[in-house]
Amino acid sequence: MTMLWRGLRPLTIAGMAAGLMAGPLAAQEYSEAPMLADMVAAGDLPAVTERLPDSPEVIEPLESIGTYGGKLRRVLGGSNDHNSILRIVGPQGLTRWNPDFSEVIPNVAESWEVNDEGSEFTFHLREGMKWSDGTPFTADDIMFFVDDLLHNEEFYPNAPARFVVSGETMTAEKIDDHTVTLKFASPYGTFLTELATPLAQEPVIWAKHYCSQFHPAYNDDVQTMVDETEAVEDWAALFRLKCGEVEAPNRWSNPERPTLDPWVATEDAYTAGATQVVMTRNPYFWQVDTEGNQLPYIDTLEMNVAQDNQAIVLEAIAGNIDMQRRRIDVLANKPVFAENAEKGDYHILDVINSLSNAMAIHFNHTHKDPVMRELIRNKDVRIALSLGIDREEIIDIVYQGQGEPWQIGPRPDNVLYNEQLGRQYTEYDPDRANELLDAAGFDQRDGEGYRLLPNGERFTFDVQYTGIEQPDWGDALEIIAQQWEDIGVDLNISSVERSIYYSRGEANEHDFMVWGAPGGLDPTLSPRDVLAVHPQASWFAIPWTRWYLSGGEQGEEPSESMKKRLELYEAFKAEADQAKAADIFREIHQMAADEFEIIGISLAPNLVGVVKNGLANVPGSIPGSWMYPDPAPTLPQTWYWEK
Repeated sequence: MTMLWRGLRPLTIAGMAAGLMAGPLAAQEYSEAPMLADMVAAGDLPAVTERLPDSPEVIEPLESIGTYGGKLRRVLGGSNDHNSILRIVGPQGLTRWNPDFSEVIPNVAESWEVNDEGSEFTFHLREGMKWSDGTPFTADDIMFFVDDLLHNEEFYPNAPARFVVSGETMTAEKIDDHTVTLKFASPYGTFLTELATPLAQEPVIWAKHYCSQFHPAYNDDVQTMVDETEAVEDWAALFRLKCGEVEAPNRWSNPERPTLDPWVATEDAYTAGATQVVMTRNPYFWQVDTEGNQLPYIDTLEMNVAQDNQAIVLEAIAGNIDMQRRRIDVLANKPVFAENAEKGDYHILDVINSLSNAMAIHFNHTHKDPVMRELIRNKDVRIALSLGIDREEIIDIVYQGQGEPWQIGPRPDNVLYNEQLGRQYTEYDPDRANELLDAAGFDQRDGEGYRLLPNGERFTFDVQYTGIEQPDWGDALEIIAQQWEDIGVDLNISSVERSIYYSRGEANEHDFMVWGAPGGLDPTLSPRDVLAVHPQASWFAIPWTRWYLSGGEQGEEPSESMKKRLELYEAFKAEADQAKAADIFREIHQMAADEFEIIGISLAPNLVGVVKNGLANVPGSIPGSWMYPDPAPTLPQTWYWEK
């Protein structure tokens, strides 16, 4: 078994080749960047043949063999935009997505086998592979993560869910220096897929030879280091400060931390107050092109720090960004990008939206107010509210005619597409909506024509949205407010800062939340709108999510339908037969369609980005998804500047 189905038919993306070669190059000399050759000549660096693995991974560039040199410019959005760095440097995990987001392929691991039960995964590492400081990368590094961190309650009071199956945490067995088996208590059919996402790199992110100095099992004097470090309370906090975390700014803040990435941090690292972050090529990076040239081609990443998204847009149209879609990708920016493309010497990147819906309405099925809870849990009321929305009007005005009426669920070209889940009750029918609301017992109205609740209060929804980041949601909500007025429903709208938005949702103090609905391209990876599984995004039932994540000890017991779906989800994650796994998820989607818990507005239109003219090997279009996470799987280490 060498790859894993993930519930998605391969995308057709113009110009995007596989970009991979399975075997080693024929016997030949390897080449390197001039800046590294100079260091070799000066005696400051070993020869390239000594720095590469015995069999480096061979990458066939998308269009052409590149030339060395230059820098790639991007812009970060403030002091907490660490994931923008991750998206360009890439999650160098044991596995990765192939460029078209259709399957999982080897990455840091050269190959793997899975036992018949789907519970043990044996990974073969690349012999001679090295960390960025030249120290060998071996099975001991993975064992360090599993034995000394994952199973250490001081470091992980609760092990990450992605490494826990049937209530038991993953274990590891070292076979030899370059082979390790990761073991689970029961089948884990989605493990290889999980490893390809940006959040499961822990097995290969921490170099034992460096990070062990911050661990009490290896350093008896680690408490002295803790005492000497400001704002650090214990060894675990010191470890994270010095060695980073998968998804945190500190991952990019220590130039001394060894990595497996194509570029590494310099003294201009991502620290508090930084105005620019600079990364330089990793001289020990483990990939080469088909002519034996060590990757990456580009010498340096240069990322300025902006304080708001509009500043990033201005940098883009001025031609000061070489490749980016993060924080500037909304469709409303496309006209200004097109208008300034010639002057800024760039072209527009088409980004295939992974979202199912541009804006979904997540009714709170666990509302604290019993009157509102009963109202929201009435399916006929939800149907009426959906029929009371003229989606075509919203699409024309807010989304420039780009999109189509849509609820949630996989996009039409996905193998898990469910027509009922995506298209039911999307027609505009206010007469039918009024009939359903009357029949549901909301037939009394006040002097302004608004319906009354059983307690005599007006039928009103209060909704907040993150206006700074998503002004289109505010525009759409204003139109919905006008349309719902025709069916006697009041809507109060307010824009709030993101932290307030999240606090209100996590406290279960909302009537409904609005957010983009995931699961268009990645339905099995982002199921939070059909399953109560995400503590900060399954907004339709946060207490149900807490019940699921705590094994029933916290939160609120879900509906019978949701409990059944969560049982199916556990079966899906364990199922090694991917055809059977697909059928399980189809059942989950059908149950979600029948329940109709969430309503949406429009199939999410494609997004936009900019690419500087002359930057070669960049695809003309890419999938846009955090789980991908773009553009890293298109292998930016193969991009280069045409001479």
